[in-house]
Amino acid sequence: MYKLIQQALFCLPAEASHTLTLPLLDVSHRLGLLPLVRRLPAATSPVEVMGIHFPNRVGLAAGLDKNAEHIDALAALGFGFIEVGTLTPRPQPGNPKPRLFRLRPESAIINRMGFNNKGIDHALTQIARSHYKGVLGINIGKNFDTPVECAAEDYLICMRKCYQAASYIVVNLSSPNTPGLRSLQFGEELRQLLALLKAEQVSLGEMHDKKVPLVVKIAPDLSDDEVRLIAAALLEYRIDGVIATNTTLDRSLVSGSRYRDQAGGLSGAPLTDKSTHVIRVLHQALAGNIPIIGVGGIMSGEDARAKIAAGASLVQLYSGFIYTGPALIRDAVEAIERARE
Repeated sequence: MYKLIQQALFCLPAEASHTLTLPLLDVSHRLGLLPLVRRLPAATSPVEVMGIHFPNRVGLAAGLDKNAEHIDALAALGFGFIEVGTLTPRPQPGNPKPRLFRLRPESAIINRMGFNNKGIDHALTQIARSHYKGVLGINIGKNFDTPVECAAEDYLICMRKCYQAASYIVVNLSSPNTPGLRSLQFGEELRQLLALLKAEQVSLGEMHDKKVPLVVKIAPDLSDDEVRLIAAALLEYRIDGVIATNTTLDRSLVSGSRYRDQAGGLSGAPLTDKSTHVIRVLHQALAGNIPIIGVGGIMSGEDARAKIAAGASLVQLYSGFIYTGPALIRDAVEAIERARE
């Protein structure tokens, strides 16, 4: 069923297909039609990570439901957790179109969306209207016109607004589509930002009498030494989790594609090994003290299992979900379960 739907949708430009698919998913959910396309795992084992109870280890990565408008339908497909965003303090249109490209022979996607979203306030209204009671990650970023040296204030604004609604909060430092953003992953800029964010987390925790874990999302285009330096900073400031990885700028992985010269972040199958390597280096550097959420090129259940074997506690799907459909959720959950037996 999904393959038939996919063939029709893939006849459209990539962003038009994305824009159409999510409302159709909502309608299918309301009409009770999702069992026709979803394939739930036969059994699964819950897990506790960052003090949060996850019904299974396979979640949806940020980027698909940027504005938190489709949470209920996506959750009904069997994800163990949902992450929305990236959200910014103010609405912004993102980069000019076209900005999303399918590399079908490579099972990959290039995007240069540029944090297009309706703003944190709109998303919080959508979350309040949803019926979802599961684990919800809220991914936050800075507005494109906020100078990098002022980025901390954008993150703090979003943290304050979404703290009560989030199960965990993700600080996106690694999108390649916001100029200068990735520089926040390094050196004194990273340390200053983490110090401010951690202090705000403590303050908000006392104000609301609950701790919402703080997670940092990093890029795949890092040397092993850079990964270790980031790990050291995460440990020093007692960050609760890390997501590895975002999309890559490396085009050597798709050198034969007609889209190879398109600007933006590359995701999907070409990212699989690169992301898993970063997870492995991170896991060694963190020595199990901070959990890792693995994302990047999970196209099969075996890819998900490999991320767990490299040191991830949880995994997230995005491009693989686009290409494979809801069956990938079940395959990933079951592959992880088999590995634990």
